Amino acid sequence: MSEERKLADSTGKFVQVVKDGRKVADLEWLSGRILLSNRRLVLASSEGKETIPLSKISSLKNRRDADNAMAPVSGYFSVQVGADVHLVAPSDIDEFEAGLYEALVDGEVVLVNHPAVEGGVVQDTEWEKGRLSVEPAEVGLGVASGQFVEIEVEDVGGIEVTEKTVAGSKRRVLEVEHTVEDGTSVQTHISGSSQHVAVLESLVSKGPTVDVEDIDLSNDERQVLMALYSGVSPFEIPDFVGMEVSEVEDVFDRLVETGVLSEKRVRREVRLKARGRNIASEAIADQ
Repeated sequence: MSEERKLADSTGKFVQVVKDGRKVADLEWLSGRILLSNRRLVLASSEGKETIPLSKISSLKNRRDADNAMAPVSGYFSVQVGADVHLVAPSDIDEFEAGLYEALVDGEVVLVNHPAVEGGVVQDTEWEKGRLSVEPAEVGLGVASGQFVEIEVEDVGGIEVTEKTVAGSKRRVLEVEHTVEDGTSVQTHISGSSQHVAVLESLVSKGPTVDVEDIDLSNDERQVLMALYSGVSPFEIPDFVGMEVSEVEDVFDRLVETGVLSEKRVRREVRLKARGRNIASEAIADQ
C-alpha cells in the first residue's frame, strides 16, 4: 500500500444533510479545517472530527455559484458515503477539487470503448483496458492498444450513465460525447467500478450546460451542422450541401456568432462546439 500523503489543506464550511438515508433537520454549517490525503477526507471543527475514507465514497457532485438559502457558500461538493451525504465547501475550492479527483481516480484502470460512436454512427470497436489521468480541465485515457484519448471538459456535449453488458457482466457505463483532434464528433464509453463512473461523471459534467432549445436556425444552417457532425470537412461543405462557397461562409459566420461553431484558423476552417453537436444530433434524429 502506498504511503499516505497530504493533497490539500483548507479552511471552509461543511454540513451533513443526509444521515442513514434520512434528511437532517435544522441544518447548521460548521466552520473548520478540511484536509484531503490520498486515503481520506477529514472534516474538523470545534465540535469534533469526521473522517471519510476515500474508498467509501459512492458518489461525488459539485456545484458552483450556489445561490440557495441553505448554502451560504459560493460553491460546494456533495459527498455521498453509503446512506450519508455531506456538503463540503473549502475556501480554496479549485485546489481542493483538483486534489480530490486525483485521489479518487487518477491512475486507476478502467475499461474503454473508443470510439463507440463516430459522426453519429455506432462503431464496431472492442472494450480495452485504459489507465486514467485526470486534471481539472481534462480526462486522459491511455488505452492498451497504444492510443491516448483526451476528453476536454469544456468540449463535452453530452453525458449519459447507462448499464450494459461489458466483459460478460452488467456494469455501469459512462457515455461521453466530445470531439477528437480532426473535429469529428465521437462518443467514448468508460466502465469501471461504481465509484469510477460516479466520479468521472462529476468531473466531465463541469463543462458548460448545453441549451439548444432557444437557438432558432435556418434550414441551411442545420444542413451545414449535420454535415460537419457527420465528419465532412469544412472545405467540402459547399459541394456536399449544394451551396455556394460565399453562402457557406456566411453560414459559418452566423454560427460562430451564435456560439455553435468555433473558428480554428483563417480560411474558414471551423469546428463544432458542444451546442452545435447537440443541435446536429437532434436534427439527424428528426430526419
